[in-house]
This record gives sequence, C-alpha cells and structure tokens, in this order.
Amino acid sequence: MDNSTGFAFFTGTYDVVNRQRKDFLDPTEGEEHWQEFPGVLHASAHFDGRASFDEIEFPTRGSKGLTLRLYDPAADAWSLYWASSRTGTLFPPVVGAFQPDGTGVFYGDDEYEGRKVKVRYIWSQITETGAHWEQAFSVDGGESWVTNWHMHKTRRTV
Repeated sequence: MDNSTGFAFFTGTYDVVNRQRKDFLDPTEGEEHWQEFPGVLHASAHFDGRASFDEIEFPTRGSKGLTLRLYDPAADAWSLYWASSRTGTLFPPVVGAFQPDGTGVFYGDDEYEGRKVKVRYIWSQITETGAHWEQAFSVDGGESWVTNWHMHKTRRTV
C-alpha cells in the first residue's frame, strides 16, 4: 500500500457500529463496562487521495463528529484531526502511517478529564466493503493501553 494515498479507499456512506467504554480509562473487563450505539458516516477523498474528510452522526446521542486527515509528503506521515459537535473544538492530531500489511497506526498526545493521555488509533480490516477503527489511551507514556472505542464501518451499497 502506498502510504500517501492510504485513505483513498475511504469514500461513500457507511453504517457504523460503535462500541465504546463507559469510562475511557477503566480497563475492567465485562460487557457492563461497554455501550453500543449506531452511526452513519459520509466520507470523501481529496487532493488525489492525499486528504480525507468524514462526518459521522450518532443519531441516538444527538451529536456528530468529523475527521480531517492530511498527508505530509516531507514526513511521509498522516495527521488525523477529530472534532466533536459537543465541544466545537479540534482535538490535537494523531500522526502516523500505514504499515506494509495495510494497517494504519497513529499516535498523539491529548487530555481526558484533566489527565494527560497518549492516544493511539489503529485502522485495520480494510476492504472494499468496510473497515475497523479503534482508539486506545495510555496514562503511562505508552507502556500499556486501554482500548476504549471501536468502530466497525460497513459501506452502504446503492
């Protein structure tokens, strides 16, 4: 996979199954620590595949989010920026690249409920009909991670 056009596949409308920890930093296992909710996502590619944009609506939550992804050719890396309709702010980017196996791995620094966290996004299971995205936080500098959000995206057919 060419890293510079890694998100070129991500176009169209997707139905999304979200699985999210109720507390993003609580590593306790068990179904009672997770919640599921739907999403509908519209994605587009720009700059000949070197930029990507999507907006996702969470109809049962009354909120939306958007992601802007930009490829930096000098660094051979992508920067992914997330914004939520709840806050109206752009979160700090996660930066990374697609690996030879097609998996995208991206890291950044952020804050969650007043605590500094490292953030990791992983894009995987990329096919013509869907993709998987997950988010994890670390409070110990990346020594351990708590995966706190999964999105299973299925492309709608016309």
